[in-house]
Amino acid sequence: MKQKYYLIEEEMKRKLLSIGLLCTSMLFIGIFEASAMSEQELRIRALEEKLEALYPKSADGKSFSAHGMKKQGTKNPFYYKKGFHFESEDGLFSTNLQWRAQMRFGNPGDGDPITTADFRTDPKTSNFELRRVRMKIGGHGYKPWVKYYFEIDLQPSRTYTASSANASSRVIDWRLDVQPWEEFGFRVGQWKINYNRERVDSSGRQQFVERSIVNSIFTIDRQVGIMAKGRLFKKTHADLRYYVGIFNGEGRAVDNANEQMMKMARLQWNFLGRDLKWRQSDVKRHKKPTAQLAGGWASTKTPCTRWSSSGCGNLGGFTDEASANGSQFDIEQWVAEFAMKYQGLSIQSEYHWKTIEDSEAQTTHDLKGAYAQVGYFFNEIMPAVPEEFEMAFRYAFVDEPDSNVTTLTSNREEYTVAANYFIAGHNNKITADYSYLTLNDASDTLFSKENRVRVQWDISF
Repeated sequence: MKQKYYLIEEEMKRKLLSIGLLCTSMLFIGIFEASAMSEQELRIRALEEKLEALYPKSADGKSFSAHGMKKQGTKNPFYYKKGFHFESEDGLFSTNLQWRAQMRFGNPGDGDPITTADFRTDPKTSNFELRRVRMKIGGHGYKPWVKYYFEIDLQPSRTYTASSANASSRVIDWRLDVQPWEEFGFRVGQWKINYNRERVDSSGRQQFVERSIVNSIFTIDRQVGIMAKGRLFKKTHADLRYYVGIFNGEGRAVDNANEQMMKMARLQWNFLGRDLKWRQSDVKRHKKPTAQLAGGWASTKTPCTRWSSSGCGNLGGFTDEASANGSQFDIEQWVAEFAMKYQGLSIQSEYHWKTIEDSEAQTTHDLKGAYAQVGYFFNEIMPAVPEEFEMAFRYAFVDEPDSNVTTLTSNREEYTVAANYFIAGHNNKITADYSYLTLNDASDTLFSKENRVRVQWDISF
């Protein structure tokens, strides 16, 4: 019996010894193969391990792009004041999409009359018009302070006083804002440059059916260029906003006609320490008085004497922009501005000066113009009045070269009263206004007048 157990024990020892020898052999073979691996292969393997640590593979292998950027979905889109909103999960990318339309009835329906001939147009003519149809696309990318904006005008082109005409759609705004600090940032692209409040205020944020008669004469409108901007001493009595830029000076989507650039500067003093947004009417009812004083300056040599959404143009009596040489008109202009809002009351006014030197005709022309407007939500003092209802009044005048004899000065005036009903703020409102317009023509010494009625529905989606 003992002999049997002894034989079994010896057999187990031999088997364990064989297994040990086999494992030892395999270990030595692995060590030999590893030592035989080239230095280059070792580096490649180490690099692969590092990449796997940085960008681990997901189950579907699709979490990262070929450039190592993490792929992600988007939050569910939703609608708010700037339209339909789309945003990435990390919040670094967003897009707002909004549509806007202005549907208008006017009698007369041909825009602001400027010459005696315009005033003699049949006052009984009436017109329905789709004045503006716009698509707006804006948002931010990479950082919340890197913002972009596009605006496409789907309504045909027109001059600054004319009604609609057949033409194609156009991109009127395209800009990129980089504002890493509130004190300093910059904007590049094409936009309504920040010279005066009435023009920069969106047509969808107006207090009247249309801007005053001053706008078409003194606006610098949309230009292509670059501008530095910022806000200093925020929420103090020294609160300031500044805008300084250089531009082509030829208007929307036009190359510069000479080596001169348009220069522009604006300084805005928020003397109560609170900032006013670029919009009219105190729809949200400012609880504290908010006001500003501002001044602007612009200078350029150009074939233009006026600008509009259609681009470069010329005032009546001056050489047409297509015939003028690239630097025929040396233009310098200034604006002084005041605006205030408080508990349903809004006040806004501008005074403009503009000098045009015609190098071909060897003449100098001085233009002046101003407007003042006030609006009030009477619900603030009369609870029976709907809180959405506002009344407004505007006076404006323009002293400009006579279109027949530019050495003479003609005078135009505007008196307008308006009523607004804000269904959903400025995004959905109905406006009706009545204007009394006059012209003292210096060349024919005639006095002309016109009564105008307009009704408009302005809606954004």
